[in-house]
Amino acid sequence: MRLQRLREPDVEITIKINGAEVTHDVEPRTLLVHFVRENAGLRGTHWGCDTSNCGACVLWVDGTPTKSCTMLAASAAGHDITTVEGLEKDGKLDPIQQGFIECHGLQCGFCTPGMLMTGRWILDNNPQPSEAEIREGISGQLCRCTGYKNIVDSIHWAAAHPAENEVSA
Repeated sequence: MRLQRLREPDVEITIKINGAEVTHDVEPRTLLVHFVRENAGLRGTHWGCDTSNCGACVLWVDGTPTKSCTMLAASAAGHDITTVEGLEKDGKLDPIQQGFIECHGLQCGFCTPGMLMTGRWILDNNPQPSEAEIREGISGQLCRCTGYKNIVDSIHWAAAHPAENEVSA
């Protein structure tokens, strides 16, 4: 006799992502990273390790960096999610995005979305971080290409070039 796996019924969830409500029926075990990529169609958030080791999937839940591969989408219902696509405002790149361009903060680009989200959060909480503070802040992110120097330089560049609507320290 072959055992069949019982599938739980789908649940309808609504999550506010980058200011827009997204509603879909999903399996209860759907991870937030999959909801964002597959249901919301926002492919900027990368799915890397599925174990919270790499940080490629970092986005913000209510303004706090969160590894979306370890959070159920249903747990995010009713919360504000910001993805890397949400950094750009009115057609202008966020200084952290521009910093990665100016300082060559990416190579293969796989870690970049998580690094951008974490780097922006670092600057929002400490507008003039030291190198040590940046390195500590990105310590939960894995980059296999850059050796982190250019990423640190990119975050420093963004600190020195705040957007017009940011408060400078």
